[in-house]
Amino acid sequence: MKHSVDVHVGKRIRHRRWMIGVTQQQLADKVGIKFQQIQKYETGMNRVSASRLWDIAHALDVPVNFFFEGLHELAMGEVEGDILADKEALQLVRAYYAIPETQRRQIFELARVLSNVA
Repeated sequence: MKHSVDVHVGKRIRHRRWMIGVTQQQLADKVGIKFQQIQKYETGMNRVSASRLWDIAHALDVPVNFFFEGLHELAMGEVEGDILADKEALQLVRAYYAIPETQRRQIFELARVLSNVA
């Protein structure tokens, strides 16, 4: 049976991997394992050992605590929905950050204004 912490850590691995545009195969190669193991980590089917999580954090250029962010809220039942679980949302975020900063700020302001109207 999957443990909620393992599922959360796996989701955070997947989110970070998607955000920086890394495939499961590329991450597996960096860590020295097979991509199927990355799949199992991302779904929470397999637990990630401390040393492996350290390697994954290094490969994804984040601190280890990144994978535990939001866990307290999850345990307290405060998380209503995981917007980054939606592949389209992640693609939008990735595309947004690929835009030059000055244009990105203008798009952000437009989105903020439009969301206040809605």
